[in-house]
Amino acid sequence: MPHDEHDEHDEHDGHTEHDRAHRHDHPGGGHGQAGRSEQRRGHASWGMAVTATLHCLTGCAVGEILGMVVGTVLGWGNVPTMVVAILLAFLFGYSLTLFSVRRAGLDLRAAVKVALAADTVSIAVMELVDNAIVAFTPGAMDAQLSDGLFWAALLGGFVVAFLITTPVNKWMIARGKGHAVAHTHAHADHADTDAHTHG
Repeated sequence: MPHDEHDEHDEHDGHTEHDRAHRHDHPGGGHGQAGRSEQRRGHASWGMAVTATLHCLTGCAVGEILGMVVGTVLGWGNVPTMVVAILLAFLFGYSLTLFSVRRAGLDLRAAVKVALAADTVSIAVMELVDNAIVAFTPGAMDAQLSDGLFWAALLGGFVVAFLITTPVNKWMIARGKGHAVAHTHAHADHADTDAHTHG
C-alpha cells in the first residue's frame, strides 16, 4: 500500500540519520583499533618527547645505579657489573610503564606487551649511549663508588643519553610508536572509565 511504503521510507531515513549521528559522535566507530592507531599518529611535541625520555631515564638511572652498587659491593668485575646494571635498567624502565598502564586498567599480559612496545628502543638507545660514555671515559670503569670520577662519568652519560634519546622518542611518537603506545592505551582506558561513570 502507498501509505506503508511511505512509512517504511521515513523509517529508513530516520535510521540513516541516526547512523550518521552515531558515526559523528563516535569517530572510528566499528573500527576501534584502527581509530586508536590513527590517534597515535600525528604531531609529537618536544614536550611529549622530553616527558617520555625522562620517564625512561628515571627507570634506567635507578636500575643502573643499583646494578653498579651491587657489582661493586660484591666485588664483581667490570663486565658482569655492567651486564647486571643494564638488565636492571631495562627491568626498572619497563616497570614504570607497566605500573602506569596496569593502573589504567589493562590486564597483565596486555600491559607487558605495551611496556615492551613503548620502552624497548628508548631504553636500548639510552643504555648504549650511557654505557659507551662510561666505558670510554679513562679510569671510570676502575673507579669506586666513593670516587667523583665514577659519578661524573655515570651522570654525564645520562645527560648525553637524554639529549640523544629525546629526538629518537619524538620521531617514534610522531609515528605512533614508542611511548605513544602507552599514552594511547592509558588515555583510552581513562576515557572509557569516564564514559561509564557519566553514562
